[in-house]
Amino acid sequence: MKVRRALVSVHDKTGVVDFARELSRLGIELLSTGGTAKLLRDSGLAVRDVADVTGFPEMLDGRVKTLHPKVHGGILARRDVPAHLEALARHGIPPIDLVVVALYPFEATVAKPGVTLAEAIEQIDVGGPTMIRAAAKNHGSVGVVTDAGQYRAVLDELTASGGELSDATRFRLAREAFARTARYDEAINAYLMKVGGPLRLSPPPPSSRLDRARGSIGPADTDAKDSAEEYPAQQALELQREVNLRYGENPHQTAAFYRVVGTPPVGLAAMKQLHGPELGYNNVLDFSAALGLLLEFDAPAAVVIKHTNPCGTALGPTVGEAMARAKACDPVSIYGGIVGVNRMLDMAVVQALAGIFVEILFAPAFAPDALDELRRTKKKCRVFELPCERAGLPGRLPEYRSVLGGLLAQSTDLADLDPAQLKTVTKRAPTPSEMAALRFAWRVAKHAKSNAIVLTTAEQVVGVGAGQMNRVDSARIAVMRAREVGLATEGAVCASDAFFPFRDGFDVVARAGVTAVIQPGGSLRDGEVIDAADEQGIAMVFTGLRHFRH
Repeated sequence: MKVRRALVSVHDKTGVVDFARELSRLGIELLSTGGTAKLLRDSGLAVRDVADVTGFPEMLDGRVKTLHPKVHGGILARRDVPAHLEALARHGIPPIDLVVVALYPFEATVAKPGVTLAEAIEQIDVGGPTMIRAAAKNHGSVGVVTDAGQYRAVLDELTASGGELSDATRFRLAREAFARTARYDEAINAYLMKVGGPLRLSPPPPSSRLDRARGSIGPADTDAKDSAEEYPAQQALELQREVNLRYGENPHQTAAFYRVVGTPPVGLAAMKQLHGPELGYNNVLDFSAALGLLLEFDAPAAVVIKHTNPCGTALGPTVGEAMARAKACDPVSIYGGIVGVNRMLDMAVVQALAGIFVEILFAPAFAPDALDELRRTKKKCRVFELPCERAGLPGRLPEYRSVLGGLLAQSTDLADLDPAQLKTVTKRAPTPSEMAALRFAWRVAKHAKSNAIVLTTAEQVVGVGAGQMNRVDSARIAVMRAREVGLATEGAVCASDAFFPFRDGFDVVARAGVTAVIQPGGSLRDGEVIDAADEQGIAMVFTGLRHFRH
């Protein structure tokens, strides 16, 4: 298939002048529209306006330029069908052998903060996708180029073959063209879904069952109607590979890290590696867990994650002091863990980690001397810079997880404690210092695997029990871990990610000396647990919010 005529109409004009100049040098006639035609003409190239071909001017502020039979007839006519060629000749339609189109920047537009719906709508391309799909459908006769990254390979083949594109090349370009229009349409669909009905991230309404039990507030059942509106019957995800990983969960498995195209670069999509070897699959899982926990805190904080569970978390006047406290939470499990701080990482953090191997160390910024020391002393530690502020997260943040045969989707758990929903259910209310500790414990428990029991002070994790088949075992492990590392459980507070189904789990932490407990409530035996707390003078608060993490 020899290329004699090319229609060039691109919004992103990167490299298009050089590309068009090479096409012209090969004797290919150039057709173009609007700003592209002006740019090529100003660059000294002979260009024929599409309006001259159609006999119809551009109109409606450029909305209508190429939507005309003399354009689409030239693209869609099959060269191997005599009747098609006769129709072209009869109506004076020039065959178009190469279509070069870069679409309006819809994805880039909606990624900008504060973009309005009207601004987004104006960036929905109509003529471009129509030409692309027409050319891709007729790839037996027409080549289609949709990205500047394809220019060089197309030119090389045209030059080497005397102006021809092979069947294989046209087929490949068509496949890539359909992929591009599919991504474009999905970006539009995703944006309109977002502005039309964002995922509900506010705490759920009161549960009638829990209202009947001691007048407390509890989690509500999922509203099936709302869920149907939030999650369409069909949904396409476009993924861009960011990193090839060393291997999967085990060395015999392969793995890669992808980001979702068309979404802001938040979380790990914004990471920048400064030092260390390549990532593995488990590294990424733990890294994500550590970042999610760190984003809970505005004050200087340090977190340590091991196997996606928090084994150390602390606050401090500086991240150096927070790091020292976080290390003390579990000085054994920190080895091989993931460590993050939410302020510039300085020498105080490096010194707190002296002699300790960690898989990943991350922060929003690094003091130059601290980074130099890490590069010198921690050769195998992966060092990353990325934003560590919750304010940078979008209001709607979908979360996906694969299961055998499918994919689960939900809104990311961004809910925090709502003071209006907190309810003291015991005779004694928590003191202000206990309440501060309960808030801290609750944020950590949110990121521990269920069943989760977390013991803390107002600034430091004391003990964590997580991922057990029953809550009483989690309570025993939390107490055991605290005592193993020499941290006092007497005077600590306890957070439970879900209700105590029986009083036995509560009794474990009560015997350990905790003075206050925070939990969602909602058990049929809430009354027994509340009575047990009153017997021992322990304050208990119901949140009406559950944080299961499986």
